[in-house]
Amino acid sequence: MQSLEKVSVISTGSVAIRPEHVTRSGAPLLWWLSTSRRWTPPRPINVYVIEHSNGLTLFDTGQNRASVTDPDYFPRGLNGFFYRRLARFEIAPDETLTAQLARIGYDIADVDTAVISHLHQDHIGGLAELAHARIIVGEAELEAARGRFAELDGYLGKHIFLPELRWEPLRGELDLFGDGSVTLFPTPGHTPGSLSALVQRAGLPPLLLVGDLTYDARLLEKGVIPGVGHKAGLRASTRRVAELAERHPGLVVLAAHDPAAQGLLTKANRAIE
Repeated sequence: MQSLEKVSVISTGSVAIRPEHVTRSGAPLLWWLSTSRRWTPPRPINVYVIEHSNGLTLFDTGQNRASVTDPDYFPRGLNGFFYRRLARFEIAPDETLTAQLARIGYDIADVDTAVISHLHQDHIGGLAELAHARIIVGEAELEAARGRFAELDGYLGKHIFLPELRWEPLRGELDLFGDGSVTLFPTPGHTPGSLSALVQRAGLPPLLLVGDLTYDARLLEKGVIPGVGHKAGLRASTRRVAELAERHPGLVVLAAHDPAAQGLLTKANRAIE
Protein backbone atom coordinates (compact mmCIF):
# COMPACT_ATOMS: atom_id res chain seq x y z
CA MET A 1 0.00 0.00 0.00
CA GLN A 2 1.34 3.41 -0.98
CA SER A 3 1.82 5.98 1.76
CA LEU A 4 3.39 9.36 2.43
CA GLU A 5 6.09 8.88 5.02
CA LYS A 6 7.73 12.24 5.74
CA VAL A 7 8.12 15.85 4.60
CA SER A 8 11.26 17.81 5.43
CA VAL A 9 12.96 20.99 4.29
CA ILE A 10 16.51 21.72 3.26
CA SER A 11 17.98 25.06 2.24
CA THR A 12 20.44 25.79 -0.55
CA GLY A 13 21.82 28.94 1.03
CA SER A 14 20.16 32.29 1.61
CA VAL A 15 19.00 35.28 -0.38
CA ALA A 16 18.43 38.94 0.46
CA ILE A 17 15.74 40.64 -1.58
CA ARG A 18 14.12 44.06 -1.69
CA PRO A 19 11.37 44.87 0.84
CA GLU A 20 9.18 45.78 -2.16
CA HIS A 21 9.54 42.15 -3.20
CA VAL A 22 7.74 40.99 -0.06
CA THR A 23 4.86 43.49 0.00
CA ARG A 24 3.57 45.45 -2.98
CA SER A 25 4.51 49.14 -2.76
CA GLY A 26 2.40 50.48 -5.60
CA ALA A 27 5.44 51.62 -7.58
CA PRO A 28 6.24 49.89 -10.92
CA LEU A 29 8.60 46.94 -10.51
CA LEU A 30 11.37 48.32 -12.73
CA TRP A 31 11.25 51.60 -10.79
CA TRP A 32 11.70 50.14 -7.32
CA LEU A 33 14.15 47.55 -8.60
CA SER A 34 16.31 50.35 -10.03
CA THR A 35 16.04 52.75 -7.09
CA SER A 36 15.53 50.79 -3.86
CA ARG A 37 18.44 51.06 -1.43
CA ARG A 38 17.18 48.53 1.10
CA TRP A 39 17.59 44.77 1.42
CA THR A 40 15.73 42.32 3.61
CA PRO A 41 17.67 40.19 6.08
CA PRO A 42 18.84 36.92 4.46
CA ARG A 43 15.97 34.53 3.75
CA PRO A 44 16.21 30.76 3.13
CA ILE A 45 16.14 29.15 -0.31
CA ASN A 46 13.96 26.20 0.61
CA VAL A 47 13.60 22.83 -1.06
CA TYR A 48 10.89 20.53 0.29
CA VAL A 49 11.64 16.81 0.38
CA ILE A 50 8.65 14.46 0.20
CA GLU A 51 9.37 10.87 1.19
CA HIS A 52 6.71 8.52 -0.17
CA SER A 53 6.68 4.74 -0.48
CA ASN A 54 6.35 5.28 -4.24
CA GLY A 55 9.46 7.46 -4.53
CA LEU A 56 11.40 10.51 -3.34
CA THR A 57 10.11 13.85 -4.60
CA LEU A 58 11.51 17.37 -4.38
CA PHE A 59 9.38 20.48 -4.48
CA ASP A 60 11.80 22.94 -6.11
CA THR A 61 15.56 22.43 -6.41
CA GLY A 62 17.05 25.61 -4.90
CA GLN A 63 19.79 27.90 -6.16
CA ASN A 64 22.90 26.74 -7.98
CA ARG A 65 26.12 27.58 -6.13
CA ALA A 66 27.63 28.50 -9.50
CA SER A 67 25.57 31.68 -9.25
CA VAL A 68 28.05 32.94 -6.62
CA THR A 69 31.23 31.39 -8.05
CA ASP A 70 30.87 31.68 -11.85
CA PRO A 71 31.11 35.25 -13.21
CA ASP A 72 29.32 34.12 -16.39
CA TYR A 73 26.30 32.61 -14.63
CA PHE A 74 24.15 35.74 -15.02
CA PRO A 75 23.58 37.76 -18.19
CA ARG A 76 25.55 40.90 -18.89
CA GLY A 77 24.33 44.31 -19.98
CA LEU A 78 21.03 45.82 -18.87
CA ASN A 79 19.48 42.46 -17.95
CA GLY A 80 22.51 41.67 -15.82
CA PHE A 81 22.06 44.99 -14.02
CA PHE A 82 18.50 44.04 -13.04
CA TYR A 83 19.56 40.59 -11.85
CA ARG A 84 22.19 42.19 -9.61
CA ARG A 85 19.59 44.57 -8.23
CA LEU A 86 17.09 41.78 -7.64
CA ALA A 87 18.84 39.52 -5.14
CA ARG A 88 22.02 38.83 -3.18
CA PHE A 89 22.89 35.17 -2.60
CA GLU A 90 25.09 33.43 -0.08
CA ILE A 91 25.69 29.73 -0.73
CA ALA A 92 28.37 27.80 1.14
CA PRO A 93 30.04 24.67 -0.32
CA ASP A 94 27.93 22.47 1.96
CA GLU A 95 24.68 24.17 0.87
CA THR A 96 24.36 22.63 -2.57
CA LEU A 97 21.34 20.45 -3.29
CA THR A 98 23.49 17.30 -3.27
CA ALA A 99 25.17 18.18 0.03
CA GLN A 100 21.90 19.11 1.71
CA LEU A 101 20.23 15.88 0.62
CA ALA A 102 23.21 13.93 1.97
CA ARG A 103 22.73 15.70 5.30
CA ILE A 104 19.33 14.02 5.68
CA GLY A 105 20.52 10.66 4.38
CA TYR A 106 19.84 10.78 0.64
CA ASP A 107 21.88 10.70 -2.53
CA ILE A 108 20.85 12.90 -5.46
CA ALA A 109 20.35 9.67 -7.41
CA ASP A 110 17.54 8.74 -4.99
CA VAL A 111 15.33 11.52 -6.34
CA ASP A 112 12.59 10.15 -8.57
CA THR A 113 10.65 13.36 -9.25
CA ALA A 114 11.24 17.10 -9.00
CA VAL A 115 8.22 19.40 -9.02
CA ILE A 116 9.26 22.93 -9.99
CA SER A 117 6.98 25.62 -8.59
CA HIS A 118 8.23 27.98 -11.30
CA LEU A 119 11.35 28.42 -13.40
CA HIS A 120 13.11 31.38 -11.77
CA GLN A 121 16.77 30.89 -10.92
CA ASP A 122 16.40 30.11 -7.22
CA HIS A 123 14.07 27.18 -7.90
CA ILE A 124 15.91 25.46 -10.76
CA GLY A 125 19.45 25.34 -9.34
CA GLY A 126 19.55 21.54 -9.06
CA LEU A 127 18.20 20.71 -12.51
CA ALA A 128 21.61 19.83 -13.93
CA GLU A 129 21.90 17.05 -11.32
CA LEU A 130 18.48 15.57 -12.07
CA ALA A 131 18.74 14.18 -15.59
CA HIS A 132 17.65 10.81 -14.19
CA ALA A 133 14.41 12.18 -12.66
CA ARG A 134 11.06 13.24 -14.04
CA ILE A 135 10.71 17.04 -13.95
CA ILE A 136 7.16 18.34 -13.54
CA VAL A 137 6.46 21.98 -14.34
CA GLY A 138 3.42 23.99 -15.38
CA GLU A 139 2.88 23.97 -19.13
CA ALA A 140 2.32 27.74 -19.07
CA GLU A 141 5.63 28.13 -17.25
CA LEU A 142 7.57 26.43 -20.02
CA GLU A 143 5.85 28.68 -22.54
CA ALA A 144 6.75 31.79 -20.51
CA ALA A 145 10.38 30.68 -20.24
CA ARG A 146 10.54 30.49 -24.05
CA GLY A 147 9.02 33.94 -24.53
CA ARG A 148 10.67 36.83 -26.35
CA PHE A 149 11.49 38.74 -23.14
CA ALA A 150 12.00 35.66 -20.97
CA GLU A 151 15.40 36.71 -19.63
CA LEU A 152 14.06 40.07 -18.45
CA ASP A 153 11.14 38.20 -16.84
CA GLY A 154 13.54 36.16 -14.72
CA TYR A 155 14.05 33.06 -16.88
CA LEU A 156 17.65 32.05 -17.53
CA GLY A 157 17.17 29.73 -20.48
CA LYS A 158 20.70 28.36 -20.54
CA HIS A 159 20.19 26.99 -17.02
CA ILE A 160 16.65 25.75 -17.70
CA PHE A 161 16.60 24.05 -21.08
CA LEU A 162 19.29 21.47 -20.53
CA PRO A 163 19.17 18.80 -23.27
CA GLU A 164 19.25 15.81 -20.92
CA LEU A 165 16.19 16.76 -18.83
CA ARG A 166 12.86 14.86 -18.96
CA TRP A 167 10.16 17.52 -18.78
CA GLU A 168 6.56 16.66 -17.92
CA PRO A 169 4.47 19.77 -18.62
CA LEU A 170 1.39 19.94 -16.39
CA ARG A 171 -1.91 21.47 -17.40
CA GLY A 172 -4.48 21.52 -14.62
CA GLU A 173 -4.21 19.35 -11.51
CA LEU A 174 -2.33 16.12 -10.80
CA ASP A 175 -2.66 13.53 -8.03
CA LEU A 176 1.06 12.85 -7.94
CA PHE A 177 1.04 9.39 -6.37
CA GLY A 178 -2.53 8.39 -7.17
CA ASP A 179 -3.49 8.18 -3.49
CA GLY A 180 -4.53 11.77 -2.72
CA SER A 181 -1.48 12.47 -0.56
CA VAL A 182 0.08 15.07 -2.88
CA THR A 183 -2.00 17.13 -5.31
CA LEU A 184 -0.35 19.59 -7.69
CA PHE A 185 -2.38 22.50 -9.03
CA PRO A 186 -1.79 25.87 -10.72
CA THR A 187 -1.49 29.05 -8.67
CA PRO A 188 -0.53 31.63 -11.32
CA GLY A 189 0.38 35.17 -10.41
CA HIS A 190 4.03 35.27 -9.45
CA THR A 191 4.59 33.70 -12.87
CA PRO A 192 2.05 32.46 -15.46
CA GLY A 193 2.65 28.78 -14.73
CA SER A 194 3.36 28.68 -11.00
CA LEU A 195 2.40 25.45 -9.22
CA SER A 196 1.55 24.66 -5.61
CA ALA A 197 1.25 21.31 -3.84
CA LEU A 198 -1.34 20.24 -1.26
CA VAL A 199 0.13 17.54 0.98
CA GLN A 200 -2.32 15.51 3.08
CA ARG A 201 -1.05 13.26 5.87
CA ALA A 202 -2.79 10.90 8.24
CA GLY A 203 -2.82 12.27 11.79
CA LEU A 204 -0.87 15.42 10.90
CA PRO A 205 -1.84 18.90 9.67
CA PRO A 206 -2.08 19.29 5.88
CA LEU A 207 0.67 21.27 4.17
CA LEU A 208 0.52 23.68 1.25
CA LEU A 209 3.76 24.28 -0.63
CA VAL A 210 3.36 27.57 -2.51
CA GLY A 211 6.72 28.54 -4.02
CA ASP A 212 6.79 32.34 -4.32
CA LEU A 213 3.05 33.01 -4.08
CA THR A 214 4.13 34.67 -0.84
CA TYR A 215 7.35 35.32 1.09
CA ASP A 216 5.59 35.19 4.46
CA ALA A 217 2.70 32.84 5.32
CA ARG A 218 1.30 35.38 7.79
CA LEU A 219 0.97 37.97 5.01
CA LEU A 220 -0.72 35.44 2.74
CA GLU A 221 -3.26 34.68 5.45
CA LYS A 222 -4.06 38.40 5.61
CA GLY A 223 -4.47 38.56 1.82
CA VAL A 224 -1.33 40.68 1.32
CA ILE A 225 0.27 39.97 -2.06
CA PRO A 226 3.96 40.37 -2.93
CA GLY A 227 5.45 42.93 -5.27
CA VAL A 228 6.56 40.61 -8.06
CA GLY A 229 4.01 39.14 -10.42
CA HIS A 230 0.62 39.76 -12.00
CA LYS A 231 -1.59 41.52 -9.47
CA ALA A 232 -4.91 39.95 -10.50
CA GLY A 233 -3.37 36.49 -10.71
CA LEU A 234 -1.78 36.82 -7.28
CA ARG A 235 -5.08 37.91 -5.77
CA ALA A 236 -6.98 35.04 -7.40
CA SER A 237 -4.44 32.45 -6.23
CA THR A 238 -4.43 33.97 -2.74
CA ARG A 239 -8.20 33.59 -2.61
CA ARG A 240 -7.85 29.96 -3.67
CA VAL A 241 -5.46 29.35 -0.78
CA ALA A 242 -7.99 30.91 1.60
CA GLU A 243 -10.66 28.55 0.25
CA LEU A 244 -8.34 25.58 0.76
CA ALA A 245 -7.68 26.68 4.33
CA GLU A 246 -11.42 26.64 4.99
CA ARG A 247 -11.73 23.10 3.59
CA HIS A 248 -8.60 21.82 5.33
CA PRO A 249 -8.52 23.00 8.98
CA GLY A 250 -5.01 23.49 10.32
CA LEU A 251 -3.51 23.99 6.86
CA VAL A 252 0.16 25.01 7.12
CA VAL A 253 1.48 27.20 4.29
CA LEU A 254 5.15 26.70 3.43
CA ALA A 255 6.79 29.18 1.06
CA ALA A 256 10.19 29.04 -0.60
CA HIS A 257 11.69 32.05 1.20
CA ASP A 258 9.70 32.37 4.42
CA PRO A 259 12.12 32.53 7.41
CA ALA A 260 9.38 30.92 9.54
CA ALA A 261 8.92 27.90 7.27
CA GLN A 262 11.34 25.58 9.07
CA GLY A 263 9.64 26.21 12.40
CA LEU A 264 6.17 25.85 10.90
CA LEU A 265 7.07 22.50 9.37
CA THR A 266 8.74 21.23 12.54
CA LYS A 267 5.57 22.02 14.51
CA ALA A 268 3.34 20.49 11.83
CA ASN A 269 5.37 17.27 11.81
CA ARG A 270 4.52 16.58 15.45
CA ALA A 271 1.63 14.16 15.82
CA ILE A 272 -1.66 15.68 16.92
CA GLU A 273 -2.29 14.69 20.52
